[in-house]
Amino acid sequence: MNKLMVTLLCGISLATTLNLHADEHTAGAELKPKIGIQLYSLRNQIKQDTDLAFKQIHDWRIGTVEGGRDLNGLTIDGYKSLLKRHDLKLVSVDTSYEELRDAPIAAVYKARFYDSKFATFYWIPHDESGEFTIEQAKASVEVLNQAGKLLKQHGIVLQYHAHGYEFSPYQNGTVFDYMVKNTQYAQFQMDVFWIANAGVDPVRLLQKYPGRFSSLHLKDRAEGTVAYENGLADPESNVALGKGNIDIKEIVEEAKKQGIEYIFLEDESSRVMSQIPESLTFYNNL
Repeated sequence: MNKLMVTLLCGISLATTLNLHADEHTAGAELKPKIGIQLYSLRNQIKQDTDLAFKQIHDWRIGTVEGGRDLNGLTIDGYKSLLKRHDLKLVSVDTSYEELRDAPIAAVYKARFYDSKFATFYWIPHDESGEFTIEQAKASVEVLNQAGKLLKQHGIVLQYHAHGYEFSPYQNGTVFDYMVKNTQYAQFQMDVFWIANAGVDPVRLLQKYPGRFSSLHLKDRAEGTVAYENGLADPESNVALGKGNIDIKEIVEEAKKQGIEYIFLEDESSRVMSQIPESLTFYNNL
């Protein structure tokens, strides 16, 4: 074998070794979830000028959004056209308990129209002054399973976004535990604010149910905010990420470990326009 052939073979061997190591590193790497925004954060701005609000999201370099519950007088085609104009992908479309219970095919059509991966609902009707009962939870699990199965058949993931009232005691755990263990065809979306506001540790809950939370809402909670389990809170208690008492960094680390693909910023406060850029900077620097 001549020197040229030896040199070539050595080079090929070294390159193959380096590529194998690179592949191993990539396979083992934990990717940070894609960042998006829940359009409800800009509900007031969208009502004034939807086109301008979508441009602002684009200018923040956010390309992923969740919402679509209020078209603000636009046709559904016009709304979709504005999203496209500003390079915004509606990966999670809003639905409701009533829609999923009474006409789940409507959620299918809506999600397919926007080419959304998820359809998400945020509230189960109950007496807000009273307890969310196990009977109500059982009825909601039936809706989750029936609608979730239909959506899954059409390539859509149904998500339920818990608000905190689901953590009342039941047997050796909580009503939420019952819901997770008995839901087969749907996933859950964790809003870390509402979970913390119910007195539950978001990281521990993620670790308790790995793989059951398919996306997150990230928002921080002002120091001194009183915890309530009724799913209600003063919107002004929403603060920019890193400014409150929720361990955002640890939550994101756990989300990376579990391979959660999407995180949505949500800010319900009157300071949303100044706080979203702060939250983006905090998240990007993690």
